Order: sequence, then C-alpha cells, then structure tokens
Amino acid sequence: MNQISNVGIYQFLAEPFHCDFTNHLFYGHLGNHLLNAADYHSDDRDFGMRYLMPIHKTWVLSRLVIEMNEMPLAYDQFYVETWVDSVIKFFTSRNFKITDGSDKVYGYGKSTWVMIDTDSRKPTNILDVKDGVILQYLETQKECPIDPVSRVNVKHQPQMVKTINTHYSDVDMNGHINSVKYMEHVLDLWDVNWYCKYHVQRMEIAYSAEAHGGDQLKLYVEEVNVTEFRVSIYKINNEKTDETEVCRSRVVFAENQS
Repeated sequence: MNQISNVGIYQFLAEPFHCDFTNHLFYGHLGNHLLNAADYHSDDRDFGMRYLMPIHKTWVLSRLVIEMNEMPLAYDQFYVETWVDSVIKFFTSRNFKITDGSDKVYGYGKSTWVMIDTDSRKPTNILDVKDGVILQYLETQKECPIDPVSRVNVKHQPQMVKTINTHYSDVDMNGHINSVKYMEHVLDLWDVNWYCKYHVQRMEIAYSAEAHGGDQLKLYVEEVNVTEFRVSIYKINNEKTDETEVCRSRVVFAENQS
C-alpha cells in the first residue's frame, strides 16, 4: 500500500462573517485555519489529537509566526499546505504555505509544537507514539522562506494597556485558553482607524505557560517603532498577588496601499 504524502493540502473558504471591515479574512480566523490544517494533517497520518487524547496525550502550540503578502478576500477559496520538517524528542517543527491553489502565494507560516501528557501537563517523547510514526512523514526538501519566530524580547519597561477576563468561549479542547484567542487579544489593541491605515504583515507569538478559564490577563506593550510592537501577556493568580507570563508577541505592520 502506498504511503500518504508527507505534505497535506486542505481547502478553506474566507467566509464573509470571518472577514473584517476591509473585506479581508481576519488574522485570527486564518490562524484557526492553520491549526485545523495541522490537525487534519496529523490525524490523517495517525499522530493527531483523535489518536492522542484517549492515551492521555495532546499537541500544544509553542510558537507560531505568520507572514502574509496579502489576505484572502471574502468568498475566496484558498488552500493551506502543511508539513513537518523536524522532530526533536518533545518538539516538532511544522510549516504552512497559503495559496489560491494556483500561482498566487498569500503567505507562509512556521510553528513549533510540543507533545504533552494531559494528566501531568508535562512534555512527553513524541517518538514513543506508535514507534515514532511521525518520522515516516518528515518533509525536509520543501521550502518555507520566512524567518522563524524570534526571541521576542521585551527590552524596555512596557506599558500595561489592558486587562481581560477570560470566559467559556476562550477555552479550547485542551482545557486552556485557545492559542488564537491570544492573537485576537493582541490585534484588538489597535482600533479600526489604525487598520484603515495599516495591515498586519507579520505576527509572531511564543507561548510560555497555560492560562485557564477564569484567569485574568494583563497586556503590556512596547513600541519598537511606528509599525513594530512587542506585547507580553501575563495571567494573574486567584489571589491577584502574582503575575505569570503566558506568551509574548511581535507584530509588524505595513501601510495599506491606496
């Protein structure tokens, strides 16, 4: 029997109510499509969440960068190609390419994932799953020509700009705050007038701890220059005496073309 391809290709639609006032797909919805493509790819190859959850393991996103030339418009069909190019014990590197199914490339993404034990919430060896089945599907020849996530260092004293309470709809099937929710919270720091002038060219996010429903989040922002910002998100414990950093993000904007 022939082995399934190392690269998965999945079709999506820029549904109109998943698009913003400029008629382009929301960045958060694009993020969800990338994560869904990652799940479809791993599930098709027997190392996805449907196999992992019954054995008390799951994938958790550790780092993600998305860099776009342009965003799909409402009603556009687009395709996400995804493939794994490396595995090192607890971590795996997964790439994305977003196209119109022909010659147009909307953009690319890179991500790092960690496999954890759902009981201990500790990393677990990926190669222990089905005798390292993931190694059969490594693709090291396909190019993903963007830089990986940087260290996203917040170098100066950032300004606390927003506090957010988390609720039911923030929590995903892993029981923690959904990865894309953090992206949306970050992008909501700029108002509609800002997005009349600028669009997101590149967004990086690196996760360092889990937050859960009911946790309060505090967002700190450092302005690097007029179009580049770094954001740190902290959660506050129940006693509201201690803050723990849960993720850092770097956002690079570009001016809209008239």
